[in-house]
Amino acid sequence: MGILFIFPLLIVILAVLASCIRIVPQAQALVVERLGAYLDTWSVGVHFLVAFVDRVAKKVSLKEQVVDFDPQPVITKDNVTMRIDTVVFFQITDPKLYAYGVVNPIMAIENLTRNIIGDLELDQTLTSRETINTKMRASLDVATDPWGIKVNRVELKNIIPPAAIQDAMEKQMKAERERREA
Repeated sequence: MGILFIFPLLIVILAVLASCIRIVPQAQALVVERLGAYLDTWSVGVHFLVAFVDRVAKKVSLKEQVVDFDPQPVITKDNVTMRIDTVVFFQITDPKLYAYGVVNPIMAIENLTRNIIGDLELDQTLTSRETINTKMRASLDVATDPWGIKVNRVELKNIIPPAAIQDAMEKQMKAERERREA
């Protein structure tokens, strides 16, 4: 009768012990909490959780990540509403800050990208793409540093001016071509 009781108990104990072993693969980190408070950040290797006390709060990828934001409306310094399409390349440098710094870091980065265009006039936004990329990267890198994020690169894929301005630009280009032909 004693073996019938010990065998299921032994299986339960082995299952609990096996669930306490964590293997952290390359380019990942685990943020661990003990009783709801930050305990440690685990990097590559084998680690052991204390059963029912410790838990993995966040699993973080340390690889460079790419986020392609949908075109979003921005207002330039001279009050022209245009749409910009950006791609942000970033890497998480501090998993603890990333886990506890801001609730939704991707949405926060998306909102920060709008602020740079607001400091420029329409002509500047259409002619100085590299300058905008550099300013956006520097500004985002400073803003995301407290969140444990390093912004490596920002690419402005597309700048879409309002339809009236696009029409005016096309008419100007057509007139320029006709002038050259004559």
